[in-house]
Amino acid sequence: MGNKATTLDQQIVLLRNRGVIITNEEKAKECLLDIGYYRLCSYLFPFEKTYPKYNNRTHEVVEGTQLRDAVALYYFDFDLRIILIRYITRIEVAIRTYITYSLSNKYEYSPTWFVDPLVMTSSYIKNFDEVYDSIKAKSVIKRHHKKYINDRYAPAWKTLEFMTFGNVEQLYINLKNPADKLDICRYFGINQTAIFENYLNTVRILRNACAHGSVLFDIRLPMSIKNGPAGRLAHINGNNLCGALRVVEFFLERISINRLGDMRMEISDALNKLYGCNPNLELIVNEAAGVLQYKK
Repeated sequence: MGNKATTLDQQIVLLRNRGVIITNEEKAKECLLDIGYYRLCSYLFPFEKTYPKYNNRTHEVVEGTQLRDAVALYYFDFDLRIILIRYITRIEVAIRTYITYSLSNKYEYSPTWFVDPLVMTSSYIKNFDEVYDSIKAKSVIKRHHKKYINDRYAPAWKTLEFMTFGNVEQLYINLKNPADKLDICRYFGINQTAIFENYLNTVRILRNACAHGSVLFDIRLPMSIKNGPAGRLAHINGNNLCGALRVVEFFLERISINRLGDMRMEISDALNKLYGCNPNLELIVNEAAGVLQYKK
């Protein structure tokens, strides 16, 4: 499309010139207005002859590619995003809760242990005001400071409640005492802090991808998932959706076996719905995401 805006009719011509089969122009225009040309092309990418290469792309698709297949893939991704954000939120809350509970009781003399130099690294403490600035307008925090006017920070059980998952991840990384880190990661069934940090990173990236509407089925994590209790990950699954889902499953199994079963069933239903549109889409998904073993 270059740097010039195009009409729906021009977009349809462009798609057809790339080999995309469009059998219903009115429905295609409806989808293009609903989804957007640029976003929809992200779901045509796996059908391109040069996939998965980004360089020197011609955007030509393999013979037989239909626009409705890309649309079905988009709606599968949409369903998957809604499913995952629900269960990742459960993981996020559980991790935040245990960190708050365990360290607040261990350091009961220091309600604001997150800025205590005996507990946290100096660099974390130095930059914490930036984190606090983002949460101090929350009503709970405002009420605390109105009541306790001499407190610079609200206690941990209030402050951590409003920290982002990324903030909590950084807090864990910057704990000074290795015993504190080990207590937390062992509670979740992991014996190495490096693996726990890697899993936290994986969940955070997947959570942010869901929250910001990124393509999920074709996600590529910036760092490979470490081998650990989430299972021996084959190299091909080290940084794709299949690997990321195994980390999510690992945490859910520790938190609630019932919720793990619910998530698996919901993903299975979404996959069956997708493959019902075109059974050949299973090959597309498995090539991009790794083999997703949820289908009934």
